[in-house]
This record gives sequence, structure tokens and C-alpha cells, in this order.
Amino acid sequence: MLKKILRGTGVALVTPFTPDFQVDYGALDRLIDFVLAGRVEYLVSLGTTGESVVLSRDEKEKVLAATLRKVNGRVPIVVGIGGNNTAEVIRELETFPLEGIVAVLSSSPSYSKPSQEGIFQHYKALAAASSKPIVLYNVPGRTSSNITAETTLRLAKEVDGIAGIKEASGNIVQCMHVLARCPDDFLVTSGDDHLALPLIACGMDGVISVAANCFPGDFSTLIRAALSGDLAGAQSLQFKLLEGLDLLFVENNPAGAKAFLAEYKVIMNVLRLPLVPLSEPLHKQVKAFIAKIS
Repeated sequence: MLKKILRGTGVALVTPFTPDFQVDYGALDRLIDFVLAGRVEYLVSLGTTGESVVLSRDEKEKVLAATLRKVNGRVPIVVGIGGNNTAEVIRELETFPLEGIVAVLSSSPSYSKPSQEGIFQHYKALAAASSKPIVLYNVPGRTSSNITAETTLRLAKEVDGIAGIKEASGNIVQCMHVLARCPDDFLVTSGDDHLALPLIACGMDGVISVAANCFPGDFSTLIRAALSGDLAGAQSLQFKLLEGLDLLFVENNPAGAKAFLAEYKVIMNVLRLPLVPLSEPLHKQVKAFIAKIS
């Protein structure tokens, strides 16, 4: 059951690049070693944090293959496949090499701003085409449309293959409505690092995290503490990391994560346009925060 397999902290892996903007597979290996040493529970490859929208199809296949090879079965792997052209997403689901992954994370269509019925039909079509369970991804701050609690529950109850949701709406009341009425085997995980602790207190199963790229040990310990009911321990780590969480998202994601990882010498601080590295004043704050918690 996906709810058990993906309980805890999943890392939305960044995609490292070389100075000439090629995928840096050596750095990807180092990053995987880094986060697994921090005892995260699973990895998400080719999510939006992985700059998947600026990767070619060939690059995506190679990144996933390299990730599977490096992990070698040690933790589950989820792959991101989404978009606002339903027919094209279906083609990718039908042709992408999905052997070795446990689920597909698919963000709600961006820019098009479909109605709730449109969102329902989009995901219904994806589920019919996918050989793996689909995890919805609700992130209205990026897509400009919200998957309401009612639509999430309808998908969870009516469509085979819809196995969970990564909820990043920032609307805790909406999340509680999903948690109160979803099927017992439906995975509900936070897509917001700042809100993961209170959302777990409401009943969520964990988080798919940007922060766990940078603070895998502390952040995964925070999530395990919250899931076990140790709220005092979780709060202590939340407040320790709070300034760092802020820095991750001030300008864009994953520029914040890549700044931290570059300071740790795990990857190089390179992004593909239209994203650019953090501004120098913010990068200085990243350095100061690392010095403070070291």
C-alpha cells in the first residue's frame, strides 16, 4: 500500500548541472549519497524541483536511470510526470520507462486553469493510461488552479489508480477536509516544508520536501518525530531550521536548495534559464545560516 511505502520524508531531488549546463551525473550520485545518509525514506526524481520542465525527454530518461542505478533498491523512488496537455502526458506515461519506480507524481495542469471537472477528467485519463499509481500534486501557487477537497475526494473514491495527493495549497482547512473523508489507504502528504509539522498533526503521512535536499538528517528526524507524536522534538527542529526554510523559497525554487548544496560541495550552483542562482545578498545569508547551525 502506497500509504505505508511512502510514509515519512521524500526528497524532491534537484537536478545538478555542470557549468556548461549539462546534467552532472557525478553530482547526482553525491546528492543521493548525501540525502540517504540523512535517512530520508524515499526519493522523487524529475519533479518540478528537479527543473524537469527544462530537461529533454532523453535527459529525463537518463536522470531516472542514473537515480535507479545509484539507489539500487535501497529506498522507493517516485517519478514526476505532468503537464497541461493531457494527451501528451498520457503519451509520456505510456512510453516512459517506469520499471523500478513505485508511483507517478503528477502536478495539476498549469496555466490553463481548468474547471474542477476538467481537473477530474485529466487525472482520470492519466490513471487509465498509467501502469503505476498516480499521486496528485496540488500546488495552486504555481499552477494557478486549486484541486478542491471535493475533487480530491472524488478522485480518491471513484478512480482506480489515484493513490494519494501531495498537498501544497497552504490551506490547512482544505487539507483537513481531505483527511477527514479520504479512504483509509489514500496517501496524503505535505508539499510544503514550512507546514509539514502542523499538517502531520492533522493526520498527514509525511512530506515531499525541498528542504530535505539540504538538511536531510534534521528534516527527516523532524518528520519522524512528528509522526511518532513527539511534538516537542519536532518543534525544536522546526525552529532550528525555520530561517533556512525561509531562504529556500525567497527568490525561486530550486535556487535556494542549490545554493545550500553548493556550499556543502555536493553540487555546483548552476540552474538553467529562466531560473538563475540566488542573488549575492541572499547567498551570504545562506552561508551565515550554515555557519550558525554547524
